[in-house]
Amino acid sequence: MKTILFALRVSDLERSLRFYAAVGYVELSKIPADDGSRLVWLRLPGESSVSLELVHRPADGPVEVRGFEHFAIEVESLAETLDRLTAGGLQPGPVELPGGADGPKTSWVVDPDGYRFELVQWPPSGAPTFD
Repeated sequence: MKTILFALRVSDLERSLRFYAAVGYVELSKIPADDGSRLVWLRLPGESSVSLELVHRPADGPVEVRGFEHFAIEVESLAETLDRLTAGGLQPGPVELPGGADGPKTSWVVDPDGYRFELVQWPPSGAPTFD
């Protein structure tokens, strides 16, 4: 088994598509439904298949982010990623060192509906492994 994607319900599909394109996601497919709903499949460069699905259901009313903590995206260079996101009009948070100076570097970003995601640059020793 493996995780293939996660889905986020969004209130304004075009706004969310612009946001996630600025993050670096590439649109793979839009899937319309008879009720006016749409699904959009996205992936990051380097990923072999869909990893994020945006769900737009206007009839369901406003999006309320409840019970969702965050998702994480691994980056090679956090500094370069933050520069690119800022130049693209996004507002990433400051660099944090949750594991101390020898641990990962992280930053938080919040999308237009309030979903949080964490950017993570692993230290030279790599990501933690669990045997």
